[in-house]
Amino acid sequence: MEHPVITPGPPPGTRAILTLSCPDRTGIVHAVAGVLLAQGLTITEAQQFNDPDTATFFMRVAVSPGDPTAGPLDLTALTAAFAPVAEGWRMRWRLVDAARRLRTLIMVSALPHCLNDLLFRASISDLPLDVVGVVSNHPDLAPLAAAHGVPYHHIPVSPQSRDAGEAALLELIDAEQVDLVVLARYMQILSDTLCERLAGQVINIHHSMLPSFKGARPYHQAHARGVKLIGATAHYVTAALDEGPIIEQDFARVDHAMTPDDLARVGREVEARTLARAVRLHAENRVALSGIKTVVLS
Repeated sequence: MEHPVITPGPPPGTRAILTLSCPDRTGIVHAVAGVLLAQGLTITEAQQFNDPDTATFFMRVAVSPGDPTAGPLDLTALTAAFAPVAEGWRMRWRLVDAARRLRTLIMVSALPHCLNDLLFRASISDLPLDVVGVVSNHPDLAPLAAAHGVPYHHIPVSPQSRDAGEAALLELIDAEQVDLVVLARYMQILSDTLCERLAGQVINIHHSMLPSFKGARPYHQAHARGVKLIGATAHYVTAALDEGPIIEQDFARVDHAMTPDDLARVGREVEARTLARAVRLHAENRVALSGIKTVVLS
């Protein structure tokens, strides 16, 4: 029997990720590189983008000690050295250890495919996540969470219990110091207040047939209309339902010979892989928000 390949990330202190955005002007890369050089660091990965629509510069840089024998990265010293430069260039920036795993809460209703995929990927370190819990408005998927050793929290949702349920969810997020919430086919609408409280920290997945086929049995509706593509969109959650900044999309071709069940099967596969890619991009600090869209530095 073959066992899954474990793919751990870099050891703590060996690699850091710097992400930034600022008004675009000449000399930004030179200024950033100068700080890194002065700190004895070497750039192992770099991506940048100049957005002409907003005159904004985006950058992601991975750095490691230039001298492997010099010991681990000192993020405190690097932060202190970079802060004056960031202020002078009016940067929004973030510096993290590349080994950091996001404390993640997964929310799901009754469909298990996205949850199962995320739990498996996290369990073999294919995604840099520590899944601290699963939240559901149904009890059905508790055995799946238990099989991965992840706590399961059943928080029923009804018009009468919605406020209490969201209060319990926020209490759990605070108690577990959650970095990321993933809606893995969670079929409840989050309140505007919750969306604002967790802005940029919640990723959702939906099939890309929206808004053409809303409501119940979308794949039956799609089959009846003879669709040729099945797709999925992963995006950040905002108060505007299914209209948050898009992180990742994918699709698969289908044809007239396929049944509604065939379409649903293909849809599940596309949803799972699209959501996993979006979560990976976010966890690796490759996604920057730019108004109602994202810049993905991959």
